[in-house]
Amino acid sequence: MLPTVDDVLQLDAVRRGQPHVVAGADRTGNRVRWVHVAEVTDIAHLLHGGELVLTTGIALPDEPERLRAYIAEVGVSGLMIELGRRYASVLPPALIAAAEEFGLPVIVLAHEPAFVDITESVHARIVQEQFAELRASEQLHEIFTRLSVEGASTDEVVRQVAALGGHPVVLENLAHQVLAADAGGADPAELLSAWETRSRAVRPGRRTGYDEASGWLVTMVGARGEDWGRLIVDLGSPPSPRETVLIERAATTLALGRLLDRHAESVERQAHGTIIARILAHAYSDPQEAAARARALGVPLSGRRLLGAVLRHRGPALSRSAPPVGELSQLAETAAAACKDARLAALVGVLDEGGPHARVGVLASLPARADVETALTEVATRIREQSGDTVMAAGSVVETISDVRRSFLEAEQVADVAARGSGARLYYRLPDLRLRGLLHLLRDDARVQTFVERELGPLLEYDAQRGSDLTRILELYLESGRNKAVAAQQAHLSRPAFYERLRRIERVLDADLDDVESCVSFHVALLALSSVRWERS
Repeated sequence: MLPTVDDVLQLDAVRRGQPHVVAGADRTGNRVRWVHVAEVTDIAHLLHGGELVLTTGIALPDEPERLRAYIAEVGVSGLMIELGRRYASVLPPALIAAAEEFGLPVIVLAHEPAFVDITESVHARIVQEQFAELRASEQLHEIFTRLSVEGASTDEVVRQVAALGGHPVVLENLAHQVLAADAGGADPAELLSAWETRSRAVRPGRRTGYDEASGWLVTMVGARGEDWGRLIVDLGSPPSPRETVLIERAATTLALGRLLDRHAESVERQAHGTIIARILAHAYSDPQEAAARARALGVPLSGRRLLGAVLRHRGPALSRSAPPVGELSQLAETAAAACKDARLAALVGVLDEGGPHARVGVLASLPARADVETALTEVATRIREQSGDTVMAAGSVVETISDVRRSFLEAEQVADVAARGSGARLYYRLPDLRLRGLLHLLRDDARVQTFVERELGPLLEYDAQRGSDLTRILELYLESGRNKAVAAQQAHLSRPAFYERLRRIERVLDADLDDVESCVSFHVALLALSSVRWERS
């Protein structure tokens, strides 16, 4: 940062000359790029702008018109005149009047100074400031290079910009929807209030520019000629060179991250997923902050009916390894497109990405009169057309952001049960699961677990000791409605072999598989066992 005329006046070498500002006192904030000693009037062509000119005034003309012309043409940051040689104690009124007219700070030095001391002091200060800027730029380069190498998320980059700059920061897409924001200690709701309207009014005209009306420093974000967003720092005053370097380096990091992470979800999905996850974790101190962030993404949550939904691919019990990131990201994009086509305002993102319970979360925002079943059907139909064997489960409708967690928990429980079944419903809700759903909800109850052991314990022990699959055979038999021919086909066994296994099951359990009540009891126990095993997997 270059020193100002005010900064120069505080230097010891200048203060020894007893400086006094006699004109242009409101312009002493001008930046001083260099100091030049000159005793000629025809000096403008020798300067490049931003200089502080030192002179004794010995060569200045007497005529007011020529003095005015000198002031008008000099084009510098300030003029410092030593008294005693040309002017005894005061400057000509014409010179002062011209300086006020053209906004040129004029300083008189009552005591004879050493101009060489002044030039050395100012130039040392300038070089020192330039070195500090260079060092600051190097530090920013190191910080953002590390973030790029570590694959920092969009939120992390935005948080770093806010921390380094000390001002609120917002990343938006080209539709002026907020992808990430850090209020920097300010009120997030106030920062994001009517964001789209305010943002659309700010068009700096350059790739990086400062908008005086809003006080925003704005830069485009993108690479390879394809911009996808804008990074905004709410400064409130013109930026320093360091702040310009900061926002541009951050924009480069964001663009590079998007190019390198080809299989990751889009920035929009990350932003949606972050809001949903923070709502579920009660991470927002005020629900209105969540509402403000969602509204800035084009999804109103206040005064709406809210519904949590979960999507995942159908399959066996959850494994300890995470589902493929690419599949979930694609499913999230498909769900987001389906909501958009169905004109359903919703936040859509991957939750618990990288973990064994990763899934796609949808927080739907419905108008008061909207029919929930119709909306779910439209969205689920579009998802089914694009994604293969996908399970969509929805929770109950809630009225406040604080209750969204309850809706999601219900949806996740429903999804867990539905993903193990073979039903072909477009979507599932708790009433659709019937007995299987009830047993899943009661899976941690010791009485249910005791019932499972009482009904199936001997068979489970038999399989464990001999490595057989009689429990699976019993499950196929009961799920086929006790149709032995169908069950044998599903087990890929001949009928005699299948019948022999059924007789062995009867001996182990000491039960008659032709008895309806016994079969019902075994079937319930198998459903409960499936829920318990699912939970432990």
